[in-house]
Amino acid sequence: MAKEFNTVTLIRKKRNRESLSQDEINYLVQSYTEDSIPDYQMSSFLMASYLNGLNDEEAANLTNAMLHSGIVADLSEVPGKKVDKHSTGGVGDKLSLILAPVVAACGVPVPMISGRGLGHTGGTLDKLESIPGFTVDVDLKRYKEILKKQNLVLVGQTEEIAPADKRLYALRDVTATVESIPLIAGSIMSKKLAEGIDALVLDVKVGSGAFMKKQEDALELAQTLVTIGEKFGKETIAYLTNMDQPLGYAVGNWLEVKESIECLRGEGPKDVIKLVHLLSGTMIYLGDKAESVSEGIEMSRKAIENGSAYQKFLDIVEEQDGDTKVIKNPESYPLAEYSLEVKAKKSGYISDMNTFNLGMAAVELGAGRRAKEDRADPSAGYTLHKKLGNKVAENETIATLFTNKKEKLSTTDEIFLNSISISENRLESGSLIYSRIDKMGIHEYEESELLKS
Repeated sequence: MAKEFNTVTLIRKKRNRESLSQDEINYLVQSYTEDSIPDYQMSSFLMASYLNGLNDEEAANLTNAMLHSGIVADLSEVPGKKVDKHSTGGVGDKLSLILAPVVAACGVPVPMISGRGLGHTGGTLDKLESIPGFTVDVDLKRYKEILKKQNLVLVGQTEEIAPADKRLYALRDVTATVESIPLIAGSIMSKKLAEGIDALVLDVKVGSGAFMKKQEDALELAQTLVTIGEKFGKETIAYLTNMDQPLGYAVGNWLEVKESIECLRGEGPKDVIKLVHLLSGTMIYLGDKAESVSEGIEMSRKAIENGSAYQKFLDIVEEQDGDTKVIKNPESYPLAEYSLEVKAKKSGYISDMNTFNLGMAAVELGAGRRAKEDRADPSAGYTLHKKLGNKVAENETIATLFTNKKEKLSTTDEIFLNSISISENRLESGSLIYSRIDKMGIHEYEESELLKS
């Protein structure tokens, strides 16, 4: 047991902008994990940390405390460099579902431990669990078995791996303490370091639908994550990417799985495909299967073109007890009971999207959670028909809503209409990829010719 402290005293210290020692942070994390500290006290600590911040040493100590709240997986028996990817969260971000089988098909082991929806953003686990039968809860022994057999595993945090983060993650979601750089960094890196990786690729979102709204904040988070990764001896590369509109056209758990299947079959939205190839190419490079990121991108494209990535997705769904029939025939999946088309109030061009509000619209429909114990509805969500820069006519459909809560349709329709601006003049959408961040610093991103085609 960590050294004993008075919990109220520690909350007061952080409330008063004082720094906590490694022993004090260890005590808070371990005690909460062991149920010695109730939710309301840990919520107070999280809010004090959110409002007053944690310095670099506190952030590193928090990461270390959560990392060692459980065991660190030893994957030395799995051949090759193990590489994972993590996104800081966005709306319509289904990239993990696509790139994980792509990278595994290219020979790089991908031990992917993911989380559930957080605030206005969707979670990879909720998407996976929308596949009938798919199990994300496995013990460490089974985790290693699946990875060795399939070169890929898609699971949630086990009881053995970073249990403190699993509990804090859920608590932050419902206490408005998500958008904190040290809390985000500690959560991400404790989980990723515990899963047994050798290298990590990070997709740090910035914009109206990201937790970081400003580029300077997103860059600070990216640098913090890269610094922590490198400090623990893991090669880490981050990209700063645009979240001023949803990724792709589908938002909601099964709807995003369906769009992911389209991408794995060589179709799907261009913005999703572009980011998949960039992140996959970087993972393939870090996994020593390519001499450069550009070569990794080319391998990623071939894995989709030749069908090996789609087959790997089928393999992992079957391996983790999911129903492959709905993957092969997505149209057979049961739809939500109610739907509504959102109609444009005037003609013009889509000039702005409040993507945070559009994320909350999916939560309102049932795709996310308002309370920690809520269950996400797999069939709830929406499909967009128009995105930034698109021309729209008055009364034209700009989105279709899906829900099993009929009373939510009118309020969500209003959220949509208030979140999307239509202007007379067409405006160009911003760059999809802004920067690359690695141990050498921040580099302005220059798009590969492979991604332009």
